Amino acid sequence: MKTFIVLLRGVMPVGKNKVPMAQLRQILTDAGFENVRTYIASGNVILRSNLSASKLGQQVHDLIKKHIGPDLVVIVKTGSQLQKILDGNPLKNDDMSRVFYTMFAMKPSVQKVKEFLSQDYSPEEIFFDNNVAYVYIPGNYTRSKLDNNSIEKKLGVSATTRNLNTMRKLIEMSKEK
Repeated sequence: MKTFIVLLRGVMPVGKNKVPMAQLRQILTDAGFENVRTYIASGNVILRSNLSASKLGQQVHDLIKKHIGPDLVVIVKTGSQLQKILDGNPLKNDDMSRVFYTMFAMKPSVQKVKEFLSQDYSPEEIFFDNNVAYVYIPGNYTRSKLDNNSIEKKLGVSATTRNLNTMRKLIEMSKEK
């Protein structure tokens, strides 16, 4: 069995994308996944499975839809993949707490990325590398031109964003037995 980190897009503690973490843990455990744990109420799951990442993502999606209701984008990574994302961060800022990691469900088209990068977002910064966007937002994230929703809309692909502390914690939790 392999340990995976399951990232749910758009989960909120209240509202239409509410996914109670205790219920989610139970559903996933009942489905046969092992060592199911969650981190904060915003859609971060660590579990063990024999499935491939793509099959795992589809099964988690289907279980959430069937038992809880929301139709969520599910992105599956390993701890080492998240560590590579952190290690590959080209944005070196004095305040790394203002750097965000946006992971895509599928690779955005080269043309759309070029169009996206042709605009000036300063003082914010963005850098793309494969299925990840590294985003520096010195101000309020919810007022940013580079928040998750804006990036998805401009690129036409689903994504989910995590901050440095969450990424580090998920990596740490993925190493626990």
